[in-house]
Amino acid sequence: MAQMTMIQAITDALRTELRNDENVLVFGEDVGVNGGVFRATEGLQKEFGEDRVFDTPLAESGIGGLSIGLAEQGFRPVPEIQFFGFIYEVMDSVNGQMARWRYRSGNTKHAPITIRSPFGGGVHTPELHADSLEGLMAQQPGLKVVIPSTPYEAKGLLISAIRDNDPVIFLEHMKLYRSFRQEVPEEEYTIPLGKADVKREGSDLTIVTYGAMVHESLKAAEELEKEGHSVEVIDLRTISPIDVETIIASVEKTNRAIVVQEAQKQAGIAANVVSEITERAILSLEAPVLRVTAPDTVYPFSQAEAVWLPNHKDIMETAKKVLDF
Repeated sequence: MAQMTMIQAITDALRTELRNDENVLVFGEDVGVNGGVFRATEGLQKEFGEDRVFDTPLAESGIGGLSIGLAEQGFRPVPEIQFFGFIYEVMDSVNGQMARWRYRSGNTKHAPITIRSPFGGGVHTPELHADSLEGLMAQQPGLKVVIPSTPYEAKGLLISAIRDNDPVIFLEHMKLYRSFRQEVPEEEYTIPLGKADVKREGSDLTIVTYGAMVHESLKAAEELEKEGHSVEVIDLRTISPIDVETIIASVEKTNRAIVVQEAQKQAGIAANVVSEITERAILSLEAPVLRVTAPDTVYPFSQAEAVWLPNHKDIMETAKKVLDF
């Protein structure tokens, strides 16, 4: 195994699939010679050529249309949207076309497109770069939405996404790109989409989360353990479809739960998880299911983001409310 950052694991996954399948194409703004804003595609054009790893104009709508056309012709496009805040420019292609392709064709055609994009706060980006817009994608039937929290999962989930015959939105939290290293197999492997991971086992409280908030939740769980509380942490990994079975099994064991997301509270993934818990396991609950989220405001300028973003202290505070109920 090799010690990799998340960005290195993503590059390794792309290289793996470019080698395995000549129909895999990687493209987007500055992904060729420059290797992308974060160097996720560094060296790939040199290795696989300009026909398979190439730059596009600065036009997200064009990237979306190109992806659909290539998929129609038998390719497996892996386009990059340079920052996920730019997804509005390509919403018709994604939600209006890709997501409906299998249904519209009567299950005779599919759209094996994996859209990669960085997102997330805590790195002082300009406006529209850090927004957590995953809720927009998860609300659209026909799309899978994947958010890894570690280098190991980034590689295995991305390979699975590229091999999937339906469109996948693969979101990469910018704060996690180079924040730590982890042992990652150099050979190919896959992690199934739609399957959550129990990052930490516990008996008193379940925390359900994803992305960068996994690490904040684990930190909170460690601090709560010092105070005598056993906390289980579930990493969703795929936020659409959600692994309801793993969540309910945990809640039936702990009888208490909170849900943590970086995005604003309104209409988010956390609300969906809370609904699933209350619909399926309300008789197991000994306290209300609470949420830890960002405020319902526009993402602030970078000077204020540390105050705006949820952190492990917020998680601990909410956890104690549920534990003490």
